[in-house]
Amino acid sequence: MPPEWAFHEATWLSWPHRESSWPGKFDPVPDVFAEIAARLCCHETVHINVLDEAMEMDARERIQSRVYRANDLKRVLFHHIPTDDAWCRDHGPVFVFPMANGNVEKVVLDWEYNAWGGKYEPFDNDNNVPQKVARLQGLPCVVPGMVLEGGAIDVDGAGLLLTTEACLLHPNRNPSMTKQEIEMKLMQYLGIEKVLWLKDGIVGDDTDGHIDDMARFVDTGTVVIAVEENRHDDNYEILYENYRRLLQCRDLQDRPLNIVKLPMPDPVYHRNERLPASYANFYIANRQVLVPTYRCSQDKRALEVLKRCFPERDIVGVDCTDLVWGLGAIHCVTHEEPADASDCSFSN
Repeated sequence: MPPEWAFHEATWLSWPHRESSWPGKFDPVPDVFAEIAARLCCHETVHINVLDEAMEMDARERIQSRVYRANDLKRVLFHHIPTDDAWCRDHGPVFVFPMANGNVEKVVLDWEYNAWGGKYEPFDNDNNVPQKVARLQGLPCVVPGMVLEGGAIDVDGAGLLLTTEACLLHPNRNPSMTKQEIEMKLMQYLGIEKVLWLKDGIVGDDTDGHIDDMARFVDTGTVVIAVEENRHDDNYEILYENYRRLLQCRDLQDRPLNIVKLPMPDPVYHRNERLPASYANFYIANRQVLVPTYRCSQDKRALEVLKRCFPERDIVGVDCTDLVWGLGAIHCVTHEEPADASDCSFSN
């Protein structure tokens, strides 16, 4: 599995339509998706799953009003692939490049998806997305036989994978599998050699602790990790425990990782509910990094930290104050399609 910074052939989105995911606040959400799509299509193809012609027309009009060059809209492609919800990071296709008969081929992995332990039904359509994408593209589709969401893992393309015990070892995912069996499955299908385990997820995260809200590879051997500086905040101990664990991690050559601290935003609430707002939920696209912002004083600091991590890319803030009411941000709604295995070495 290539790292996210490897050159993309495309990005996949699933257009939002499940109003219950943003109860009482759905109206601004499609416009956030439109802004994300408009930003992405400047430099890469954007595939969007929609339910029907009416949804396609609405999405197209919203994106068209935001694109920077009219020709960019030609890189936005719609597919009538039904979904239950919009979290394409978790239900979308994972692309890997195994060696077969001396040749590298592009393969879609179809991990089982159960809506974060059966929390939100129905999820059958979401679970079928990878198979339908594989058929659409004429690619082989392999079923590993394990529940796994894309937001639960992060890879560096050089043998390391980051995840959390709270998520992957939760009994609502793969109750019959041991930790060692889960590691072996990840190694077998993702081509990684070592799993780095952090502990718990941030407050408000209904995924049981996805890694993409806390710690992310930004280059081979370099991880940015969210830290909370306010000792009275509920995230303080959670994040510092993960930071301490990361300090003990080593790469495949037994070298310590290069660790970069990323601030947390001021707490974001809606209807008195603490939301899982985090700057770590950024998306590394071709030539740019889309970063969630939350209308607070920490936004600027977070963008500056990530600019140092990605000096060759534009750092683009996208207001996710409304989007995060659905308990996710930019990384949660996007899924990269790497161009090919030879581009895994794309450098920051």
